[in-house]
Amino acid sequence: GGKYMYLKEDILQEINASALFKAKLPDIVLFHRKKNWLYLIEAVVSHGPIDDKRYVELEIALSNSTVDRIYVTAFPDQNKFRSNAADIACDTEVWIADAPEHMVHFNGDKFLGPHNFKKG
Repeated sequence: GGKYMYLKEDILQEINASALFKAKLPDIVLFHRKKNWLYLIEAVVSHGPIDDKRYVELEIALSNSTVDRIYVTAFPDQNKFRSNAADIACDTEVWIADAPEHMVHFNGDKFLGPHNFKKG
């Protein structure tokens, strides 16, 4: 409830993202002005994951915007993630509440590379 509890419509207009209202706003929309990043976060328990259909719907709604978009589906736990993993769209991210320090990246080689683990 209270999806529009804290909404800055003027910012959405400024970044040409007001069409999000027609596409149904994601559960959380955050704008990082310095990086020009728009975070679009769906809580899987309210809408479901960002699947291919939802991804395209949001991309169309933001087609006049020049912001870089980061799509995130938020899950309460690993079990809920596993039961929805096949539906998650490519080029999106996953955050799981029971492992909050980690993200799952569904975006190909964007983060491919060795990890710099401390030896000790």
